[in-house]
Parts: sequence; C-alpha cells; structure tokens
Amino acid sequence: CVTNRHVCHGDYLTRIRNLVECRMLSGLILREKDMLENEYRALAAQVCRICESSDCLCVLHRFVDVAKEQNYRTVHLPMPILRSLSENTMREFDLLGTSCHSLKEAQEAEQLGCHYVIVGHLFPNACKRWQLGRGVNFLKSVCSGVDIPVYAIGGICIENITLIRDAGAAGACLMSSMMVCENPECYVKTLQERLEF
Repeated sequence: CVTNRHVCHGDYLTRIRNLVECRMLSGLILREKDMLENEYRALAAQVCRICESSDCLCVLHRFVDVAKEQNYRTVHLPMPILRSLSENTMREFDLLGTSCHSLKEAQEAEQLGCHYVIVGHLFPNACKRWQLGRGVNFLKSVCSGVDIPVYAIGGICIENITLIRDAGAAGACLMSSMMVCENPECYVKTLQERLEF
C-alpha cells in the first residue's frame, strides 16, 4: 500500500490502522510527497507506531534524516535523492527502493544499491488521468532487465492484476484503491486470490 491522504476517504490515521490491522499487506509506503519535513516527521512517528503494533513493514519516503532519527532502516527515495546519497548512507538502510519510469532508471537504481524498484504508471488511473499508462510490455522489459524485485503501480485492480504477475513483477503497489475502498481486507484478499505472488 502506498499512502495518499488527499484521496483518503474518512479519517487518515483510522484508514492506515484499518489497512495494517487486516494483516494482508506486505508493507506500507508512507508517501506524502507534498509535506514539509517537520510535518512528515510528526506523521511518520504516528504511522510507524500503528504499523509496529500490527507487525506491518513501514517504509518511509523521501526524508532520509527522518528515517535515521526514528531508527527506521527502510526508505523509498525519489531518484534525485537516491543519486545524491553516499555509499555509507545507503548502507545504513536494510531496505532501499525508488520509483522508476524507464528501464534505464531501473538499471541505474540497481547499480546504486537499491533492493527493489517500483515502476509505473502501468494503466490509466484517477491520479494521472491525463497520461496514458506505460503498459505491460514496459513492465516486462524492466522485470527482465534488472535482477532486483520490480513492483508495479498505477491503475492496478482486480481486472488486470494477473497481467502484473504474468509480466514477472514481484508484486503490485496500490494507492487509490487502498485509500478509498470500504473493505480493504476483502479487496486485498480478492487480489491475492487472483495472484498468489
């Protein structure tokens, strides 16, 4: 699950709690990219506690210093920030990922030391309705072009999630559907039944 408080239905922290308590997520990326660092720091402290209480992996986003301060060794970084990190800083994280929009970027991320990449957006979706999706062939090219796990994002739903598996992805990242669905546990269970990633 990738968070986005701007599309969240209902109370945001209640939504996060409901998502992680269903114990069906592989992890949660706290991606509130418009927040300033101090705002994000306060939110991260709350969300990390919620995730820890349900033994759900929480991956912080963008703010390396916040991850270090909160002793979180899992972080997802935009490519420009990833490129600026020293090798010593990268080694401080047990799980380091980034989002990529081309095979070349994914290969660069792997060379820089990322443990996984997220690629997208794959299909048309509400968040990027003005852009065409990159499609399954793009996902296949990235999956076959790197040796680290590749996760897909963007417009993924029950109707197309098997295409993600068949393309060789390690998994799927969901944002809008997780922020708005009325019964996330049921939705995730249905997805998993289609997949068995």
